[in-house]
Amino acid sequence: MSTCIFCQIIEGTIPSAKIYEDEHVYAFMDIMPVTKGHVLLIPKKHIENIYDFSEEQAARLFAAAPKIANVLKAEFNPAGMNLLNNNGAPAGQSVFHFHLHFVPRYDETDGFQPTWETKQSKYTPERIQELAAVLRAKLQN
Repeated sequence: MSTCIFCQIIEGTIPSAKIYEDEHVYAFMDIMPVTKGHVLLIPKKHIENIYDFSEEQAARLFAAAPKIANVLKAEFNPAGMNLLNNNGAPAGQSVFHFHLHFVPRYDETDGFQPTWETKQSKYTPERIQELAAVLRAKLQN
């Protein structure tokens, strides 16, 4: 038996509140939701993080994302929704099986507040263009 909690959920050895399943993905309610309707979408195959996905595996997972988002919108009528994924411990990943959070948002007091500093960026427009050129060249290879 796997020691990964999400693999155990997929195997059925740990219970979950499943909302969707197909051949490739599994979606279930978060057991510690930050808002009403907080759902996790995971690949059935153990994939640690976004860097380990093939394009085909990612396409399968993200093909299910609009289904999940739209059912949450239809049922709970949130004002908005955050999609969140953490990759690696420094980014806040605590379960090392890729998972995409769907966090319906109702207002500024709903319990979830993603924040980052919005002060003047240390990156000039010229530096941003330089970084874009490097990435663009790597993607064209």
